[in-house]
Amino acid sequence: MAQVHADSLSDELSLVTSTSQVEADMLAESASFSTSVMVSASQAHATSVSTSQSLSVSASQDAASAVNEVELEKTAEHDLAQTEQNHDTSLEISQSLSESASADAANAINETEVEQTAEQDLDQGLSKTRRTWSDRWNQFMSNFRSVDEDFFDDLEETLISADVGAQTAVTLTDELRDEVKLKNAKSQDEVSKVIIQKLIDLYERQGVDEDTSMHLNANGLTVILFVGVNGVGKTTTIGKMSARYKQEGKQVVLAAADTFRAGATEQLVEWGKRNDIPVVTGAANSDPASVVYDGVKQAQAQEADILFVDTAGRLQNNVNLMQELAKMKRIIQREIPEAPQEVLLVLDATTGQNALQQARLFKDSTDVTGIVLTKLDGTAKGGIILPIRNELHLPVKWIGVGEKVTDLQPFDADAFVKGLFGRLLEGSK
Repeated sequence: MAQVHADSLSDELSLVTSTSQVEADMLAESASFSTSVMVSASQAHATSVSTSQSLSVSASQDAASAVNEVELEKTAEHDLAQTEQNHDTSLEISQSLSESASADAANAINETEVEQTAEQDLDQGLSKTRRTWSDRWNQFMSNFRSVDEDFFDDLEETLISADVGAQTAVTLTDELRDEVKLKNAKSQDEVSKVIIQKLIDLYERQGVDEDTSMHLNANGLTVILFVGVNGVGKTTTIGKMSARYKQEGKQVVLAAADTFRAGATEQLVEWGKRNDIPVVTGAANSDPASVVYDGVKQAQAQEADILFVDTAGRLQNNVNLMQELAKMKRIIQREIPEAPQEVLLVLDATTGQNALQQARLFKDSTDVTGIVLTKLDGTAKGGIILPIRNELHLPVKWIGVGEKVTDLQPFDADAFVKGLFGRLLEGSK
């Protein structure tokens, strides 16, 4: 029994041991599976994390690429816009340069046309004087026999009749005696050319130190005083000259200080309306100096560039006239010490020797700075310019050769003398 009991216990113990082994093996397998599962899970998690990171990096790269593409597109669009803008700017610059070149070309053409027109107007304006010179000269030379005293006496009379003045004619004849001998001129053609060339040389010589420019104040008001007897064209000259300066961009004011001549103020006012230029006026027979004072004040208030002053041409006598002009100058200089910058004496070319007498009178009484010789187109006495320059040493600054505003021209001695004598020198009539 004891043996049986022992065997039974041994079997139970074996069974327990076997069961325990099985359980241990099961536990080991379970632990191994769990470990395997955990490892797999960890690997899966790691793979998931790695995949997630990879996807995140990829997504970030894709996002960065997308951003870069957007930026590239924006940069490309900006570059394109900048290129278009530069292109437009280039076109504008090109167009501007083209327009500027066209404007310069147009201005050059206009200036050439103006110069050509001025030359044509001068040539036309001198036609009567030139024709008279030609007629007289041809008549004189037709009697040519030899170069003797009778020849020079006749030459002197011819020059005087051509309004070159007695003093100028005598001086010129004396010089020509020596010149003809020096050139050994004997034939009619040779003598004619020597004399005409001498006339041209005399005109040019008188202009060597001659100041024909207009003295305008660059930093303030310029006052230009116009003097001369009634009827010479003072008011018309002011109207034309003021229009010319306004076209050049100057601010201009007119003062109607010829208060004694009927219609003088109205005439200047009409010029002002025509050219849209303000005119300062006074009552009839009022003090001319007061009009000048008002004119200076208004011109200063308007910051004008030029004040043109029309003055009386006749009072009770010449003494009163000159005193009135002196009073005007004092009024002007009280406000502007350096003014008037110009005192222009207006002379009528049709009056010939009378114009020369007027020039002497005004030169002795006032500080004349230059001459305006009007109505050259209506006279055969344009030669009066020579004695004015030769005897009085007054520069001719302007000449009138027609009715148009542009017919009042700055005096060009070379152009004038060539227009007057050039054809004679060439042998044409």
